[in-house]
Amino acid sequence: MDIPRFHLAFPVRDLTEARAFYGKLLSCPEGRSSDEWVDFDFYGHQIVAHLAPDEIGHKSTSAVDGHQVPVRHFGAILPPGDWNALAERLKAAGTQFVIEPHTRFKDEAGEQSTMFFLDPSGNALEFKAFADDAMVFAK
Repeated sequence: MDIPRFHLAFPVRDLTEARAFYGKLLSCPEGRSSDEWVDFDFYGHQIVAHLAPDEIGHKSTSAVDGHQVPVRHFGAILPPGDWNALAERLKAAGTQFVIEPHTRFKDEAGEQSTMFFLDPSGNALEFKAFADDAMVFAK
């Protein structure tokens, strides 16, 4: 990997649900695990689902380009073809989107495809794609 990997630990209510969601639906290979946590390869980064049912869910939103975005969220920036394939896979699986797949900041710096949805524990995820990778940090 050309850039440093990040590590993110987050709470879930049930490890079996987390395995089905991250491992099967999002196609993230499972790494190490215990009775209390599971590692996943999240597009080259390490995320860890920790069994902590009292800490699950998102609480706050913030206005962004006409939508209420969950403040606490994580995700990945994918190539456009991979983003489209994931959006179609999620739709086919009956995923309820917090924010449906769409283009944000149309014809502006930072134009991007984006979608938000929740995992079974209520953790918010955002997946993005940029037609021009140079726009990721554009002002």
